[in-house]
This record gives sequence, structure tokens and C-alpha cells, in this order.
Amino acid sequence: MTEAFLHYIWQHQMLGKGLTTTNGQPVVVHRPGELNLDAGPDFFNARISIGGVEWAGNIEIHLRSSDWKRHRHTSDKAYNSIILHVVYEHDSHIITENGKEPATLELKSFVHPSLVANYDALMAPADPQAVPCGRRLPKVPPLVVHSSLDRLTVERIESKSEVVHRLLDESRGNWEQTCYWLMAHYFGGKVNALPFELVAKATDPRFLARWKDNPQRIEALLMGQAGFLEGYFEDEYPRLLQADYEALRTGASLSPIGNYLWRFFRIRPSAFPTIRLSQFANLLASTSNLFSTLLEITDVKTMESLFNCCAADYWDTHYQFDQPTTRKSTKRVGRMLTDSLIINAWIPLLFVYGEVCGQQPYKEQALNLLQQLPAEDNNIIRRFAPAGLVPENAAQSQALIQLYNNYCSCHRCLDCRIGHSIIRSANTQAIKQ
Repeated sequence: MTEAFLHYIWQHQMLGKGLTTTNGQPVVVHRPGELNLDAGPDFFNARISIGGVEWAGNIEIHLRSSDWKRHRHTSDKAYNSIILHVVYEHDSHIITENGKEPATLELKSFVHPSLVANYDALMAPADPQAVPCGRRLPKVPPLVVHSSLDRLTVERIESKSEVVHRLLDESRGNWEQTCYWLMAHYFGGKVNALPFELVAKATDPRFLARWKDNPQRIEALLMGQAGFLEGYFEDEYPRLLQADYEALRTGASLSPIGNYLWRFFRIRPSAFPTIRLSQFANLLASTSNLFSTLLEITDVKTMESLFNCCAADYWDTHYQFDQPTTRKSTKRVGRMLTDSLIINAWIPLLFVYGEVCGQQPYKEQALNLLQQLPAEDNNIIRRFAPAGLVPENAAQSQALIQLYNNYCSCHRCLDCRIGHSIIRSANTQAIKQ
């Protein structure tokens, strides 16, 4: 039993009939009030009748009456307006700062045991690795599940929009520069997102645009700014990049970031930052105004073909400079990275663009792109499979990731529409019994 659960029960009035105070006066709830998330009483503007007399004011909720004293409400004037003290267990008489004793409602005998049992099962599932509501999820009405997923998809995009807003502020509202920084951030993946973003910020996209259609020159700039062109090289290709970078560096006052920031350990060789930087250089060389170009694309296939770029030929037999491999392979951007760039970078950016410009069609286009992409397959998505919840597209898989990370793993079942449906259903059945 938690206060959060009591707040939930009171807010949704999941109580039995014939409510009475601890001294036997009948209680009728006309309006439970508004939940207060700040300091002060738990519910404002409630309207109730006690013993036939109607009251309007605030409600305070505790697990036990004695929590009133433990929380030091006795000396707090903010609680003088309490019209009802709602507790799960009444174990002590209390008084307000002005010396009055508010009426007390003990919920223990008005909350059905099955409702508590259902809540306990969600808070402490038998299998900690499973989704808390996994066994009950198949019984939730499909309309509830799908409407929940739709809302969670938008919530997921909005949570990713925080990075977009941060970069947009730093670029002073420059959408092209924000797009360039954002793509660099996600080209780096989870491990190298920060150094990739730092390289992008240290290399003006307008300067890079001078060398459009010259991937080698752009790669020299990015590799040099990443700190990968320091020292002596045996291979001709890194020496050429080094010479290009030194010539450009002198005239443009370029300053590389520390190469110690990059991580190679426990990363697939095809995702090494050297490979990713070369692929990114190829993308920038083929598209001068990336944001404007992407803004004109409305289908996933065309967008995927834009991101389907290759690292330079040198990397066919290398993953790092001067370290040849025996197996030759073209280092093309894979489907996983392409989808990641669309899902994590472009769609949130497009959504924010529509929001800032007041253009709803762009926000709808962002959602439409998610629906065109295939569902992701990862450890989180697979947790929902035993409950029969298998996403049909990336919009739904993103919704499930948001659901698990922000609700399931945090045991926020009371804030989840699916969890609410399960608890409400249990309460309805309990009342019928």
C-alpha cells in the first residue's frame, strides 16, 4: 500500500458504498477535488457532504492518521482548510494548527481486497524480467491498447524533441545547422554521440559546403577535426587526408577535438567512428542543404536511399588507419543506422519544425514516416511478445519502448492507461461480486 495508490483510489472514487467517518457520520463525495502535485494538501477544491452538511475545501491523504504528525502538519497553517482527512488506517487522533480536529475517513473497510491484490501484483510481478501487467494485458480491450500506443508514440517523439530544442537554441534558430548537428549526433551511435556532435560543432557546415562533390576533402576535414590525423602514417590515403587537412587548417584556424574522446571498445568494427565519419562525409558531399532536402521527402524509401551512402574505398579493407584486414567489404550505411537516423534524428526534428512553425501537416508527416518504417526488434520489444503485444511498425515499437522505459520499469502503472484499465476492471468486478 502506498499513498500514490490511495491518491489514485480517491481520485477515481474506487470505493465501496456507505462511506462513513470514524465517528459514524455518513460521507458523500460530490467532487473528489484536483490532485495537487506541489506542496500543500493532496487535493484542492473538493466538495463533500458529512452528516448531511456540505463542505468545500481541501483533502489530505495518508496511509495512517499518525503520518499527519510525522509530516509535521500540526504546525502548518496550509492544512487548516482540510475538510476531510482520508487514511487507509486510522491509528491516531490529529489536530490542525488552529486546534481543530478534521473529520477522518478510514478506507480500509471500503477498498475491496481484490483491488489491492491487483495493485500489489503490478508493483511486484512474479517475474521481475517480464512486463508487470503481462498476464492481464491480453484481457485489456484492444481499443484501450491501441489508443494508449498512439499517445505513447507522440510522447516518445516529444521526449526526443528536447535534444532538438537544445540544438536549435544553440544554433539560434538555424534549421540547417541544427539538422547537421543532429545527424552527426546520431551517426555516432550511443557510444560516440558526444564526440561526433563536437566534431560537427567544430566544423562549420558552410565551410564544408565549399567542398561539395569532394568526399575526400570533406572526410579530411572531419577526420582532422576528430583528431584522427595526428602523427605518422604508412598508408597513402591517410597521408593524403592529412595533407588536405593541414592545408585547410592553416587558412581556417581549425582546432581538432581530443581523440581520447572516441570509443572503439565493444563496438562492431563496421560501426567504428572512423567508418562512420567517412560515411558522414559522403552524405554531406552528396547533399548540400540536408534539412531542405529531407523536408521535401515524404516517403521512407526515398529517405533511405539518401542515407544509403558508402565510406571511401580505402575503408573496404580497413577499419582503422594503417590496419588492413584480410577480408574486403564495402562499408555502406546499413538498414539499422538508416532507420535510427530517421527515427531518432529526422522525425523529432520534423515534428518540432511543425510545432515551431505552427504547421500541423509536418507533425502528421513525422508520425506517418514512423508508420512506414518496420518495427524495431530489441530486448524491450521482446518483453511484450508473451503478452501478445507485437508491434506492426516503428510507431508502435517506439510506443512500447516509451511504455517500458517510462512506466513499466518505473512501476508507474497508475499513470498508464493500460494499467488504469486493468485496475479499473478489477474494481468493477469486485463491486459486482
